[in-house]
Amino acid sequence: MASVQIDPRAAITPNAATESKQGYVISLAAMRTSNCHEIVCRARTGKLLPTHYNVRLSERRVDTVHTGRINHRPDDCLVSVLTPPGRSAVATVSVVGSRAIAHVSELFRPAARTGLQQFPIARIVVGRWTAEGHEGEEVVVCCLSQDAVDVHCHGGRTAARRIVDSLIAAGCREVGWQRMAELCEETPIAAEARIALAAARTERTAAILLAQYRGALEAELTAIVALLENEETDAAADRLRRLERYADFGKHLTTPWRVVLTGHANVGKSSLINAILGYERSIVFEQPGTTRDVVTATTAIDGWPVELADTAGLREGGDAVESAGVRLARERLAAADVVVAVFDATQRWTADSTLLAEAWPDAVVVHSKCDLVPEPAGDRPAGLRTSAITGQGIAELVQALASKIAPNPPPPEAAIPFTSRQADAIENAFRLLETRKKTASSTAIARLLKPPPANTLPQREA
Repeated sequence: MASVQIDPRAAITPNAATESKQGYVISLAAMRTSNCHEIVCRARTGKLLPTHYNVRLSERRVDTVHTGRINHRPDDCLVSVLTPPGRSAVATVSVVGSRAIAHVSELFRPAARTGLQQFPIARIVVGRWTAEGHEGEEVVVCCLSQDAVDVHCHGGRTAARRIVDSLIAAGCREVGWQRMAELCEETPIAAEARIALAAARTERTAAILLAQYRGALEAELTAIVALLENEETDAAADRLRRLERYADFGKHLTTPWRVVLTGHANVGKSSLINAILGYERSIVFEQPGTTRDVVTATTAIDGWPVELADTAGLREGGDAVESAGVRLARERLAAADVVVAVFDATQRWTADSTLLAEAWPDAVVVHSKCDLVPEPAGDRPAGLRTSAITGQGIAELVQALASKIAPNPPPPEAAIPFTSRQADAIENAFRLLETRKKTASSTAIARLLKPPPANTLPQREA
């Protein structure tokens, strides 16, 4: 068995790599071209190959042993519950390792009374799970490969826990689903994208993360490394700068944008947030100071996840509880991504109103209660005229918020950094390139693409 490094940075001739049932077949001519040290290869499907492959040399071809990367000791078998805790119809337990099928076969009895090993890969098999000699619940099992099996049982904690415990007793070791993703995905970015997808709150953000899982960010970073190797530093810097600009946007693919409504007491913030949401989340009462805590609600605006925060009216005085609410409001405002400054259209414009508007020059300005007066009172700055009662201006406010949240949304297949690790590495690479440290910049990017060392056994989880 020989170990050959496969570099995913570029491509050889289209006929040099083809797919087979075992994985990728690489022509001997390509091996000779690389002197058996490094193969630059891309499959015809366009999918980048993993960084490391174990291959078997022969006179006519080189066969890959597997197309995935299970980054743990060969005799180690891992088990993890992939579905979240709580009530559900079905739970999924994943078993990964060289003895995955053997361990599951010890506990699973197919209804067809044929051993699990006799069924072809990817066949869905119905049967019963047995433990301690007792016939258990009916489950569905599917062998995804020679070293990966999924067990689908009844939902909830108890059924999945019983299956995991029996597999642990049989010799498997339990890890969290995030750790399983880190171990089984081909690259660190793919693992991060798989984990992030579980936290996506809207279809639009999930689509962008799915593009990263399929290789959009990896392909862009690989292209930047190639530019640096070709001394095209200006082009590489431009592409790093574009990725850096998307870093803040990327973190919101899993964390909602924070939109905070502020204004003086009794200007209609609670009514406005209820109108945006379409249901009564905040208590509305004519007495000033009704909202004393920060009331939040999560929604989606133009497909982007948003946390709306209704805060206490900003005013001096009031009792101790209201003063504490005002302090909380100011803290939320300091951490807001978008501020909505609400002013009462029926009240005159005061010096305090001017101070509030000047304190948040980038805020979305709203003049509320416009159903009560033909024109907002006083000489005031331009803003959206709204009414929570009639719905006037609510659609325009939602559109204004969408423009503030994502003024230039990326194309669906764009490369987007979406974790702090990625954003920090890209920022570091760009700064190094600015100081003409080309090699160091390339190394910083390469660390993002490099998988952890093979055959590394993770620490046992509690």
